Amino acid sequence: MPESSAASSEITVETVQHLAGLARIALTDAEVDSLTSELGSILTSIAKVSEVAGDDVPATSHPIPITNVTRPDEIADVLTLDQALANAPEAADGMFRVSSILGEEQ
Repeated sequence: MPESSAASSEITVETVQHLAGLARIALTDAEVDSLTSELGSILTSIAKVSEVAGDDVPATSHPIPITNVTRPDEIADVLTLDQALANAPEAADGMFRVSSILGEEQ
């Protein structure tokens, strides 16, 4: 199977080191070697699945259908603005006041 062997050769030590750098993960040489082999095996497995998953096989994210279970929206008594803000540490102009979380660059 030429595709499988080609897939495993796509993952090199340099590729793993590059990905580790992007993820800011410090890896030892042994970890790099191990991950190179493991990621190569994963690509080989994906290539094998791709060989049998033809156009007639629908793509799925789950083996069984999933539906959301939600309740219907119902209008009900809700808090007034004063009640909602009553226990807020700080409020201003009818809104919760919170400290800024974004830096100057945002």
